[in-house]
Amino acid sequence: MSPIGPLLPPAPPTPQSGPHDDPAKIERAAKAFESLLIGQILKSSHADGSASWLGSDDDPAGDSATELAEEQFAQALASRGGLGLAKLITKGLITESQKKAAG
Repeated sequence: MSPIGPLLPPAPPTPQSGPHDDPAKIERAAKAFESLLIGQILKSSHADGSASWLGSDDDPAGDSATELAEEQFAQALASRGGLGLAKLITKGLITESQKKAAG
């Protein structure tokens, strides 16, 4: 009688460098993260019920316009350096990726 084999096949070997290690993709993801963070900061600046910069009316259209404007502003700011977080994140992830590839 043959011994019972494992229930799952062995995992394939992990590649040393894959598409997730692409510096351009890392940079885009870091900028997107920073953009989201800036957007949340802008959103929280008027979350206490104070009037938005488009006016003080309780208008759903104005709220939507404010959200869109804040999102676009956050993306523009992040794409041009923003708070500097994207640059730090990109540098750290690329360095880590290079360490994995070398090791």
